[in-house]
Amino acid sequence: MTLAAAVLLLLLTLVSNSRADRDFDVRHHLSTVTRSPSLALYSAVKDIVDSSFQPTDIPVGCTPIHLNLVARHGTRSPTKKRMRELEKLASHIKELLKDAKEKNLSLQKVPAWLLKWESPWKGKLRGGELDTKGEEELYQLGVRVRERFPDLFNKEYHPDVYPIKTTQVPRASASAVAFGMGLFSGNGSLGLARHRAFAVTSESRASDITLRFFDCCQTYKDFRKSHEPAVDKLKEPIIAEITSALATRYEFNFTRQDISSLWFLCKQETTLLDITDQACSLFSTTEVALLEWTDDLEVFMLKGYGKSLNYRMGVPLLKDIIQSMDQAIKAKEDYQALGSYEKARLRFAHAETVVSFSCLLGLFLEGCGKCFLPFMVASVKDLVDFQRIQKEEPLDFPPKPPKNRSWRGSIVAPFAGNNMLVLYSCSANSSSKYFVRALHNEHPIAMPGCGCTDFCPFEVFKESIVSPHLKHDYNTLCQVNLDQPKQKPETSKLLKLFRWLFSFGNDDIPSDRVEL
Repeated sequence: MTLAAAVLLLLLTLVSNSRADRDFDVRHHLSTVTRSPSLALYSAVKDIVDSSFQPTDIPVGCTPIHLNLVARHGTRSPTKKRMRELEKLASHIKELLKDAKEKNLSLQKVPAWLLKWESPWKGKLRGGELDTKGEEELYQLGVRVRERFPDLFNKEYHPDVYPIKTTQVPRASASAVAFGMGLFSGNGSLGLARHRAFAVTSESRASDITLRFFDCCQTYKDFRKSHEPAVDKLKEPIIAEITSALATRYEFNFTRQDISSLWFLCKQETTLLDITDQACSLFSTTEVALLEWTDDLEVFMLKGYGKSLNYRMGVPLLKDIIQSMDQAIKAKEDYQALGSYEKARLRFAHAETVVSFSCLLGLFLEGCGKCFLPFMVASVKDLVDFQRIQKEEPLDFPPKPPKNRSWRGSIVAPFAGNNMLVLYSCSANSSSKYFVRALHNEHPIAMPGCGCTDFCPFEVFKESIVSPHLKHDYNTLCQVNLDQPKQKPETSKLLKLFRWLFSFGNDDIPSDRVEL
């Protein structure tokens, strides 16, 4: 009986693993290179959204009066640096193939596509721009936001009523334009689609502490530079193990750099070219899950809960959002005429912006999605983790596969990923006069700082979630020197001019900037 039971257990395990492999979709496992999970045309990612959380039913008598949107740019092409990496990969593979032939080594196990592979971006001079898929993502997002909140977007357009703000990085500003075209489509007089002109504004890269706070924060730049080697050290054993596995499986002398580049190629082929049967097919489902985890771990440590600085530097954005809500409430209380005050503040930036803001709200703590009722007490771990955030302590690493985890880059900050905070005005018989609803990628999401609900009284939202972060001053935190010397030597100015001239438009020059 024991032997029979063991055999039965083995058969059940094999059947279960086989079914899991069939259900595995690599498009769910690309970390922050995942395309928008809300885009209907890309329905393969619909299952990555956590369906265990039961959203709050908006009470009768509650209507939205203001919306804050913080969105990442849409799907983009690889940067010049990354394109050169793929060209180096192609050159190295050719060298390995040549060496194998000279030594009369068998190449029978090497996939046929790899024998003649060239980078799809070979010879391309520029990169990092918004892809046509990214344009569609943001355009459709604009359409959906208008359809979901018709009471907020039923007034004549004015830039003071619907301000659209973006960073000066072209893929972000292009995303803002695509969103605006969807949001205001049919409401103008331009062309057959009746588009209308709208304003998109941005701060200088050097001073944009609201949307590119990470690029203006010297403390963060120093932290990132000093901790990147530690992150690589954590990833190294997994990369080494997968390198060894692939070298044995295909009888080909892959290096660790090859594996890293092939994983990057897998993500680019899937996202931009809809190809999943080339680079991605080199890896087993287990290997893909582990590679995804290494990406998620890097985001966690260098952009997320791994260091409180990662999200504390986003306080200017949080202050901007609270200010806009306070102004909307004042306009409501003062009975200002409709169309005379701001109804939505729409922002377009980068993965670092969305990740930091999500952390400020306390989103994606392990276990919070398991709350099912409004104002249900969060799990013990959620409460502990949220308290650690309030105390600015680093959280534990995301659980390693095969364990499940809430922190996944494909959900936290995919292309076109976004957070929306919707301010509601409720009738006098409500428990509170104003509420804030949190939406992530257009889905209601639990806020552990507000009893693990997505619909939080505004006073509680400010007191429990926002106020603890507002004690920080950005300039002090980031070592911003506001007392610039009045005069500088002329040679220094001349040197800066030459540096600027020779670095303009050239991403070959090393930079601490992180532009996702």
